[in-house]
Amino acid sequence: MVEISSDVIRGYNDTMILSILMKEPSYGYEISKQIKSISDGKYIIKETTLYSAFTRMEKNGYIESFVADPDPEGNGKKRTYYRPTEQGKAYYSEKCAEWELTKEVVERFINNKENGYGDN
Repeated sequence: MVEISSDVIRGYNDTMILSILMKEPSYGYEISKQIKSISDGKYIIKETTLYSAFTRMEKNGYIESFVADPDPEGNGKKRTYYRPTEQGKAYYSEKCAEWELTKEVVERFINNKENGYGDN
């Protein structure tokens, strides 16, 4: 089975995380599970990669964190949740547009069989 290179996907970890957070605030473990599920297990984000992304994104103003108790009665363990900022929502839109352009350019090379490319 072909695996996704971490070098290829590294630039889009923030986009994937923001995509999940655009729906609702969430916490690290849940985001990790969602990335695995949405990718059908083809990409499993490492815990260090995920928390490095949170730190970088918070420093850049794309997300903000808050501590909350998942149990409404206060019996559960407090967790650090993340949500996108307005700047993070704008960054997400930019990264989505960048992805469309990137995908278009790379596909031209992969699918350009009439010029003898992409068939080796």
